[in-house]
Amino acid sequence: MSTTYLYLHGFASGPQSFKAQALRSRFQTLGLTLQIPDLNQDDFSQLTLSRQIQQVSPLIHQPTVLIGSSFGGLTACWLAEQPAVRTQLQRLILLAPAFDFLAQWLPRLGPAALEQWRDRGWLSVYHYAQQRQQRLDYRFLLDAQQYPDAQLQTPVPTLILHGTEDETIAIEASQAYASRRPWVKLQPLATDHAMTEAADDIWQAIRSFCAL
Repeated sequence: MSTTYLYLHGFASGPQSFKAQALRSRFQTLGLTLQIPDLNQDDFSQLTLSRQIQQVSPLIHQPTVLIGSSFGGLTACWLAEQPAVRTQLQRLILLAPAFDFLAQWLPRLGPAALEQWRDRGWLSVYHYAQQRQQRLDYRFLLDAQQYPDAQLQTPVPTLILHGTEDETIAIEASQAYASRRPWVKLQPLATDHAMTEAADDIWQAIRSFCAL
């Protein structure tokens, strides 16, 4: 049975992101298709981790390699915890995965913005794919609180590629995650969260990890 290759883009991003399209082109050179679902579902305001898990799960019905960027990487890990799909997951490849997401993001918002988000019910977020501000419902935060990283324990062979200069999701979060899970390999790269200049290194690491 052939393998499905599936890419999950990051938070406030989309299928046309640089990493998504760069990897799609690289897979095409090998005659392989990289599927890139739009996790915004035409309604970013109602985005939650639960919704992403529910959206992607039906796409995993044969042996699958999941590649996830940032929040998409965190989603990939939680998909591996779902009994209906975990047996189909051959490998996870995580690009700057958003471990400790709330602990890293909420302090940057600050107490005043967090209180306003709760009281008003929505937060204005810059959406990089749409290049404009978008509302994000407070349920995003409430939903994310139900997914502690410590519960990610399914031993799917995993490769993490994380930039040492990442100021959005600190590499220390990936280091802590990998240190407690022997099935996880962490490969640091000299790059930031966007990982733009590391495209070649990312592709070579993926090819090696997947024996492509």
